[in-house]
Amino acid sequence: MKVFGREPVYILAFIAVALKLSSAYGLDVTSEQQGAIMAVLSLVVAVIAALVLRTGAAGAAIVNLAQGALALFLAFGLEMSAEQQAMWMALVEGAVALVLHREVTAPVSALPIEQSSPVRPAPPQSV
Repeated sequence: MKVFGREPVYILAFIAVALKLSSAYGLDVTSEQQGAIMAVLSLVVAVIAALVLRTGAAGAAIVNLAQGALALFLAFGLEMSAEQQAMWMALVEGAVALVLHREVTAPVSALPIEQSSPVRPAPPQSV
């Protein structure tokens, strides 16, 4: 897979080096913030890969991106309780489930029991 005609790993490596170099010359970001930025960028690449490669993993990639974005905001000083974080993630997961539910299929074949009911209706009784 290529993004902008380049492998995503090389793009991420370039951004990491540029970020470290910028912080050495005055950009005010801590090493924790740099790590959070790189984690979110990696998750963005994962979402792009899931959508482009059509692996069916888009939902998981989007939820992971949301978790990474939340971690990024927290690293930059967002004050949020654990309950609030959980509620935001529940909203994201619910939205992903709502949008992607009908488009996801299991990677395994259906079992015969999944195609019919194990509870058969009783035959009609004559009175």
